[in-house]
Amino acid sequence: MKNKRLLDIFGEIDDRHIAEAAPVAKKSRNKPIWFRWGTIAACMVLVLSVCFGSFAVVAEAKEYKAAVQFFNDYGMSTEGLTRGEIKEVYRDITTKSFTYSKTAEVIRNSISSDNIGGYEIVQDNPTPEDIENLWNYKNYTGGFIGATQTGVHYKYHSEYKEDESLGLEVHDKSYLEKYDGDNLLWSVSISDFWIEDYSTVSDGVIAYGRTDTWSSTQISHAWMAKIDLDGNLVWKHMLNNGFDDEYIASVLENADGSYAVISRGDLKYFCLSQYTVDGKETYFHKTEVGNYGIWNAARFEDGYMVQLGSYMTNEHAKIVKVDREGNITESFSYGDEDSYYYITDMIEYNGNIYLSAYAVPRLANEDQSAGGRYEIAGVLNYLFDNNIWEISSDELTPMVRDNYTAMLLVCEPNAGKPQEYYSVNGSLGGKLSVSDTGNLLWDVESITSTFFSPATSSFTIGGTSYVFRYTFDTSGMLISQEKTGEVVNYRR
Repeated sequence: MKNKRLLDIFGEIDDRHIAEAAPVAKKSRNKPIWFRWGTIAACMVLVLSVCFGSFAVVAEAKEYKAAVQFFNDYGMSTEGLTRGEIKEVYRDITTKSFTYSKTAEVIRNSISSDNIGGYEIVQDNPTPEDIENLWNYKNYTGGFIGATQTGVHYKYHSEYKEDESLGLEVHDKSYLEKYDGDNLLWSVSISDFWIEDYSTVSDGVIAYGRTDTWSSTQISHAWMAKIDLDGNLVWKHMLNNGFDDEYIASVLENADGSYAVISRGDLKYFCLSQYTVDGKETYFHKTEVGNYGIWNAARFEDGYMVQLGSYMTNEHAKIVKVDREGNITESFSYGDEDSYYYITDMIEYNGNIYLSAYAVPRLANEDQSAGGRYEIAGVLNYLFDNNIWEISSDELTPMVRDNYTAMLLVCEPNAGKPQEYYSVNGSLGGKLSVSDTGNLLWDVESITSTFFSPATSSFTIGGTSYVFRYTFDTSGMLISQEKTGEVVNYRR
């Protein structure tokens, strides 16, 4: 750089200034020819030295640029390093010498816990055959049918009856059923409450729900019932924690065989109750958290990880850590400056918390949320801005698919930060479960067809998705993927 600058300075000096600076010439006798040639040679050496110096500067700049690009390509930071150290680390790695003292430090910093390793799972776009199958399902089967579930699984449904005194239908019975494939193994009916969900435990299953109400003046109690593996009703219990309205969000089996019941009271309290294996309450704690729903929960070590969410504030990725006594000890949210995250399921597996989620682009202007529909606001804004009220599935589906990325986050609970993730474009993260062989199963809903329905009150874009299932071993490595044939609805 100095040589180049000197040449620039020399080029900028006017000949007049050079003449003024030159000493007055003294008369002397003529120099011999060999002396003049020696002077010329010396000048040539000087010129060549300057030129070679310039070439060296250019070469150094080129190497430095390559070194910086190398650092960027491999996610290494140049912070705190001099120009020379950056080049030395670059040479040390590219020549595979690994002898420079700074190299180990740079590599170690590049794999710190703040970095997230990402792996994209490539999934084929919907084929014409996929779309034809969806059409056939819809028009010739009376609805959408899914693939036959294999192995042992549970289903629940409710029946209603007419109450002549009220002039409306009320809950009659709910049924929890156990299947092995298509074969019904047993069915248990419950009339005290309508079943909203269930949790499997080591020696059976716990169904939970609420009493049926038809007036805002009635108290809505949360209920749960345990059924053993053979279909025998073991016990029923109504939660009575002093709320006018309470629902159970999750029942988790503790390491000692007892049960943690996570519930929400009067739409503002986060509640944790502890129960013995025979359904006796031993502990209750409530914390006011405001207008947050309880959407998912998983046990971790001696505490719990819980997802809280709010449709009003577009918070879908807020996670809190809860200790055994129900105290919220830490809170953090997932997302980045470019995306909104939506967590759909969570599970504890092999010492880590796995979160099934999907990401959509963050709005540049939060006010352009299409009436609070942040998730699809980008698509809707384009349609509305261009006055598009009719659009084919062939045109709309690629737009909707481009809006979504399914994500599987592997979370280190003590830090609350994801260690790595898998992603699938054009899809939504679905259910997480553990197979009979102990592998982790991740369902991903691949958006296959869509339709635009601006006049429908409950949704604006509808469609259907095929379910793909990805299997991971205990080390977290993807070992298989399959298209299940199951079809689920998409409504936003």
